[in-house]
Amino acid sequence: MQFLDLKAQYKSIKKEIDSAIKRVVDSGIFIGGPELENFEKEIAQFCGTKYAIGVNSGTDALLLALRALGIGPGSEVITTPFTFIATAEVITAVGAKPIFVDIDPKTFNIDPKKIEKKITKRTKAIIPVHLFGQMAEMGEIMKIAKKYKLYVIEDAAQAIGAKIQLKTQNRKQTTKKWQKAGSIGDIGCFSFFPSKNLGAYGDGGMIVTNNKNLVDKIKLLRNHGSSPKQKYLNLILGTNSRLDAIQAAILRVKLKYLERWSKKRAEKAVYYAAHLSKLNKIRPPYIAQGFNHIFHQYTIRVNPKLRNDLITHLRKHNIPTMIYYPLSLHLQPAFKFLGYKNGDFPESEKAAKEVLSLPIYPEIKKKKQNYIIQKIQEFFESR
Repeated sequence: MQFLDLKAQYKSIKKEIDSAIKRVVDSGIFIGGPELENFEKEIAQFCGTKYAIGVNSGTDALLLALRALGIGPGSEVITTPFTFIATAEVITAVGAKPIFVDIDPKTFNIDPKKIEKKITKRTKAIIPVHLFGQMAEMGEIMKIAKKYKLYVIEDAAQAIGAKIQLKTQNRKQTTKKWQKAGSIGDIGCFSFFPSKNLGAYGDGGMIVTNNKNLVDKIKLLRNHGSSPKQKYLNLILGTNSRLDAIQAAILRVKLKYLERWSKKRAEKAVYYAAHLSKLNKIRPPYIAQGFNHIFHQYTIRVNPKLRNDLITHLRKHNIPTMIYYPLSLHLQPAFKFLGYKNGDFPESEKAAKEVLSLPIYPEIKKKKQNYIIQKIQEFFESR
């Protein structure tokens, strides 16, 4: 059994993928061009933003977002310690300092109630991470950002297509409107790493925004600061961070299926929950009211004394699992210079000891899910 079967996805859309790749090869345009331009338009439309800019990874999306906002040495950026290292890594890469805020134990996302006390005169931005496919509390986060005049960069690497219901108010009435990940903050950042819900056949990333000035700056940054009007005229110092045409063509095909795949993931999650919620020693994923979870991962919480034994038991029966993430960022050797210690973020530390992700993808058969559920049940019945 595989944790994620990308071959099954490819087989289901093989003709379209092969045709898209051939189209690019026949065109001879491998960097930029119509495939990328059309994909950027399609992603912007999908996310509900005015603009989208393709880059070469989700990490670079975050990095260029920070640079475009002028965040650098002397700045502080608030984020979560319970995420992939890239989120905080890019903050240090621009010379700024990551300031961690603990998570909500139910959603694994940054806890808005704990943000304000971490804000200082040096705070320039907040990077909430929409972890595992469920968005952070963007309504509360945006209120805080507005109050303190902070930028918000959404790390939506795991949440493309996820939605949140936010209140909108005009003179006559207050209504609720669904908004997609990446469309609420100043900038939204996505990853197209192959294992993502919308995955490329290599690295890839995307930045979305409604701010034209940021678009112009990011387009310069992603292409060595090169003037779009005059070749070899470099207006600023940038880098090479371009999403190539073949990846764009592949992702254009996949984007058409993304909503359907997200619904299938949700169905698989509901099926897991219906059975696993009966076990007292497991806590299935929590879905907050007014949120649409896309289940990039199906992550349960298990008694830390039993987690390793459960992993071993499942492995014996050819069932793969993953731990996202086994060590909170504030305890990573790479961030030792920040001076954090064990106990500083108890919810993140506790989650790191309890989380366990099970196989979930649109093509997984009920037979395999039943087998996984059965082996988990057998493990706890023997305890």
